[in-house]
Amino acid sequence: MSELTNLAETLRLGGWAVYPLTVLAVAALAIVLDRAYVFWRCARVPVELADAIGQAWNDAGEVAAQERFAAALERLPSRHAFHRVARLFDERGAPLWRIETRIDAVAVQIQRDIGRGLWLLETIVTAAPLVGLLGTIVGMMQSFKLIGTGLLNPAGITGGVAQALIATAIGIVIALVALFAFNFFSRRIDALMDELESFANGRLADLRIARDGSAS
Repeated sequence: MSELTNLAETLRLGGWAVYPLTVLAVAALAIVLDRAYVFWRCARVPVELADAIGQAWNDAGEVAAQERFAAALERLPSRHAFHRVARLFDERGAPLWRIETRIDAVAVQIQRDIGRGLWLLETIVTAAPLVGLLGTIVGMMQSFKLIGTGLLNPAGITGGVAQALIATAIGIVIALVALFAFNFFSRRIDALMDELESFANGRLADLRIARDGSAS
């Protein structure tokens, strides 16, 4: 209970800057939770799918390996990145150039969907320290104003300094958390796009081999 009381007192000393910083913190937390759920549901590659992909590539001619791959793929949600790309290969009679073009378009859409809201997280990384710095300036101005009047009020001076330090600290903490989250999701998106590219190239190679074999 005492910890909560101390936290409330600390936030109260932070002054007006605590309110916009709280809004930024809530927005950052909402984006992180939302993107974490999206990555878990639509970008995570289950172990059985990874194993099935490897078996399908190594045993391209084995019907059982292809069936295991198809079964593992069907267990994914319909909005999963791999599922969206795999559906493009259902049109067996489509020209390869058309499939490649559609893969590029779907990959761009997947990257846009997965990264939705990250621009706001990146903005919070910059905005939170600036809001904290503004609170610091206002707090220091209040302290200097009290000193300039000649009426030394230790409580007022220390209150202004406390407001300045608390606002800066909160802004930096929010920015650090948002920065780590933004970098993590950005790296995960890059890794996902590499995995999708390898997946699509493997399927295209198998399709070329199958068509060349049937043509000959």
